Amino acid sequence: MSRYVSAELRRIVATRAKFRCEYCLMPEIAAMVKFQVEHIISLKHGGSTTSENLAFACPICNSEKGTDIGTLLEDEDTLIRFFNPRKQDWSDHFFIEDGQILSKTEIGAATVKILQFNRLERMLERLELSSAGFYPSEG
Repeated sequence: MSRYVSAELRRIVATRAKFRCEYCLMPEIAAMVKFQVEHIISLKHGGSTTSENLAFACPICNSEKGTDIGTLLEDEDTLIRFFNPRKQDWSDHFFIEDGQILSKTEIGAATVKILQFNRLERMLERLELSSAGFYPSEG
């Protein structure tokens, strides 16, 4: 399976995401680096390089997620999958409060945990962008 994402496929993925990270909602315009197109289900887990399996992600979320597809929470025997932006609505799993991205579901909790949404520097950046009108302040 190919890892190569054509310029056209990258444009489709970025436009669909409105040039925001599909995990943490950070706008690419506010970043110092280009965002990445990532495999929601990694190739090693059988994912494909198709629009249906690609998400627009900031480098932090993409790096933290890596090729993982889920994690363990309190119950060490149950794997909880991560949020899938192609199959799920962000607001069903997360909400924003005081710069924090908080979970509504186990899927949200697993994603928050591994993607490190609420590290101090990320929360402060969201608060600053929110006050400037570039990031949602609640929801």
